[in-house]
Amino acid sequence: MDPVDALLEIASLLERERASRYRAKAFRQAAQILQDLPDDVTADPTRLRASKGIGESTFAVIRQAQAGQVPDYLVELRGDVEPEIVSELRAKLRGDLHAHTDWSDGTTSIPVMAAAARAQGHEYQAITDHSPRLRVARGLSAERLREQMPLVRAESGDGFTLLAGIEVDILDDGALDQEDSLLAELDIVVASVHSKLRMDSRPMTARMIAAVSHPRVNVLGHCTGLVEGSRGTRPQSTFDAAAVFAACAENGVAVEINSRPERQDPPDELIAIALEAGCLFSIDSDAHAPGQLSLLDHGAERAERAGVPAARIVTTWGLERLLAWAE
Repeated sequence: MDPVDALLEIASLLERERASRYRAKAFRQAAQILQDLPDDVTADPTRLRASKGIGESTFAVIRQAQAGQVPDYLVELRGDVEPEIVSELRAKLRGDLHAHTDWSDGTTSIPVMAAAARAQGHEYQAITDHSPRLRVARGLSAERLREQMPLVRAESGDGFTLLAGIEVDILDDGALDQEDSLLAELDIVVASVHSKLRMDSRPMTARMIAAVSHPRVNVLGHCTGLVEGSRGTRPQSTFDAAAVFAACAENGVAVEINSRPERQDPPDELIAIALEAGCLFSIDSDAHAPGQLSLLDHGAERAERAGVPAARIVTTWGLERLLAWAE
């Protein structure tokens, strides 16, 4: 087995399971280091082990792969990781409108995320790093976002388009955490609440309605803020779902079905309300690492189970129709 392929597969499997980001990053970085090392170094175990960025675990994987074996750690991960969920809807998805890079709180570069999206068979992928207020996630200032946009679009080609976007914070009063003129230059705007998630229902409702009524917003991201899992639980925000989803439908804003298993956002009962309101939907990975792009299978399975028609899911649309809707 090729050692670089083994290291990258391990990184992807760790990322999909939302394991320690540092561990996954170590395997991905080791793959890059190995690719760049001279052949005489990779063939010499002593010099290879002494190379910066090659640790005990990554060294063991490399040596087993060089010996023609499937590394023990890779065998273990393949057995432990939950297989991707097969659904009819998953095959209809043509892209993903929510993903992060190391420009904010993702783990890898724009080109690496673009390559991973291509490998998933996507027709398009949006890069939606965070906005300035989310300092803990290194949110992008207007200047950094302007710098990023051409780098994102430069990764398009050969039937694949990398869309320039943002996950913009919805501020306490419903305003958006970025300049309007700059939002107008982007292909995709995902608006999400990240602060004061326990706000009372009435002001939270007004806050969200104001945001989805903004002419530049395309997608309402993880609308309840719900998180459940081994790393902790965060309860749902409370708001008038019927009113918020009615505003989404009126303004042509898609309700995101977030594919991260720990989110389950929106919950099934809210998907039903959004369906009744006539909303569009966007099944997104919210990937913070390349291996998490495959999490779309979770979102597709939930949407299929909830009875969401494929025609109302914008990420089943081709690029031309998607961009016309997002204008």
